[in-house]
Amino acid sequence: MQIALYEPDIPQNAGNIIRTATCLAVPVHLIEPAGFDASDRALKRAGLDYLNHAQITRHESFVAFEAWRKHQGERLILLSTHASQCYTDFAFSGGDVVMLGRESAGAPEHVHAAADARLVIPLAGNLRSINVAAAAAMVLGEALRQTEQFPGKE
Repeated sequence: MQIALYEPDIPQNAGNIIRTATCLAVPVHLIEPAGFDASDRALKRAGLDYLNHAQITRHESFVAFEAWRKHQGERLILLSTHASQCYTDFAFSGGDVVMLGRESAGAPEHVHAAADARLVIPLAGNLRSINVAAAAAMVLGEALRQTEQFPGKE
């Protein structure tokens, strides 16, 4: 299982996602440009001491990320408020790359078109979205549960 951040806007959210992924032994892909200084120093501040243990791959663009992903043969699973399939109704596979869009704008249409699946977290009433770091934790937990990839679980 892997997680990808598409041009993240908020360093604290990126840091929280990196920390969660690191604790769960999940590699992170950072697709640039980010909406903040994404240098190791800035990420270290957001990710605290977990950054030293994180598996982060930087991609200079979505095109570069897609070239890597296609070469690896991994599925792209996009979380989107515009999707119709609930993430708990989806069958995850071990090598899936779960992608989260920008906090300010989500993911553009070309990213939606490239996705092998688009999933949503159902919300109450007219509420718009859950914090991206919370959404990452929810979906990553379900994906790891389904694929029996939680670290240390025997």
